[in-house]
Amino acid sequence: MRSPSPAPTQAALYACAIRLGDNNLILGQQLARWIGHSPELEEELGTANVVLDLIGHARVWLTLAGEIEGLNRSEDELAFFRDSRDFHNLLLVEQPNGDFADTITRQFLYDAWHRLYLAELRGSQDARISAIAQKAATEVEYHLQRSREWVVRLGDGTALSHDKMVAALERVWRFTGELFEDDETDRELAAAGIAPLPSTLHAAWQAEVMRTLERATLSPPENVFMHSGGKCGRHGEQHSYILAEMQALPRMYPGATW
Repeated sequence: MRSPSPAPTQAALYACAIRLGDNNLILGQQLARWIGHSPELEEELGTANVVLDLIGHARVWLTLAGEIEGLNRSEDELAFFRDSRDFHNLLLVEQPNGDFADTITRQFLYDAWHRLYLAELRGSQDARISAIAQKAATEVEYHLQRSREWVVRLGDGTALSHDKMVAALERVWRFTGELFEDDETDRELAAAGIAPLPSTLHAAWQAEVMRTLERATLSPPENVFMHSGGKCGRHGEQHSYILAEMQALPRMYPGATW
């Protein structure tokens, strides 16, 4: 007879929701800067749609985090009134937009991971997490399709676009190792059947990425030192600038409503 899975602590459940909420919130904020500056009208609309999806995902994850935490903090309070050290997003999503090649490379590497993670969350033993993942997964399929096509288009395009993609991979690749790091929270969630161990997703992610890079006539950098710490609240300087821009009005006028 199979023994039941151990119940996860509230802290682990909160960490699961807050990490996913923070990933999508920070990436959505970053992408929103492209609105009005995209290289073509169709891409302008595509970027806006992805931003709306990511912010929408962030809202439901942060709302769930607030419910689990039990301190009556709303999604807005969690988004706008935490400091950088209290955010637990992956370092990858906070990297600068740079040029369009940087943004697309960052987006593709995250999308490939995000799709795999959500696919596993759809089978979560927590019905709330499973339901959110079920809805978000459909939208993330589109995100990945879009970013994958742009990687191929730019990598296998002109000499200039190819060189820009090579440079973008050099800048962004070193932040992908954190996607697959397991910590105590991850192990607790996996043991309870709530979320997958990140390390178990690496082979499938690598296969997706390598297939796309091959089509794009690109190769990942070799012998790269991988940076991490975002999941634990250790962020780069860029993170503070993102929050300063995002949180300025709510902190200037706390409690204001439309």
